[in-house]
Amino acid sequence: MKTLLRFLIPLMLIGVIIWLVKDKYTPKRTTESKHQILVERIEAMGKLELVKYRFSDVIEHKDVSNYLPEASVLLIVKADAVGCIDLSKVKPEDVTISGDSATIVLPKAELCYVKIDHKDSKVYDTKMAFFREATLVDEAFKSAESEITKQVQKSDILAQTQSNAIHVFQPLLEGLGFKKVNLTFQ
Repeated sequence: MKTLLRFLIPLMLIGVIIWLVKDKYTPKRTTESKHQILVERIEAMGKLELVKYRFSDVIEHKDVSNYLPEASVLLIVKADAVGCIDLSKVKPEDVTISGDSATIVLPKAELCYVKIDHKDSKVYDTKMAFFREATLVDEAFKSAESEITKQVQKSDILAQTQSNAIHVFQPLLEGLGFKKVNLTFQ
C-alpha cells in the first residue's frame, strides 16, 4: 500500500502541474469588435405606409458555362412591398374646409420600397456551385428582387394603398367633427 501511495502521490502532482501549465498556455479564443458609428444623414419623413404585401418567390438560378459544369441554386425568397402616401407633398391649397365639410386632395399612392427578408428566405439546394456558391446565391437574390418588383408593379398595391388611406383619414376627419368628408387623389 505504501509503494502504491509513493507512486500515486507524485503521479497526481505531475498531473495537476500538467493541467495547470496546459490551462495557462492553451490559447484562448476571444472575439473583439470595435465600432465607429457615424450618423451620415437625417431626413424628415412624411410617408405614411398604408399597406404591406408579402411575396414569396421560388427561384432556380443557373450559371451555364462552356468550360465548367452547370451550377444551380434553389431559393425560396420572401419579400415585403409597402405602399404609401407622401404626406409631405400636401400643400395648404390641397385642404378645403367649408362649414362641416372637408375636402383634401391627397398625393397619389406610391410604392415605398420592395425589400427582401433575408431572415425568412432560405437557400434549399446548390448543385455544382463549389467556389461559385456565394456569387450564385447573390445573383439569385438580385434576380428575385427584380422579378418581385415587376410583379408588385403589376399588382393592385397602389389601389389598395388609396383605399386604406380613405379608411384611415375619413374616420379621423369625422372624429374632428366634419360631417362631409371628400378625399381625392392627384
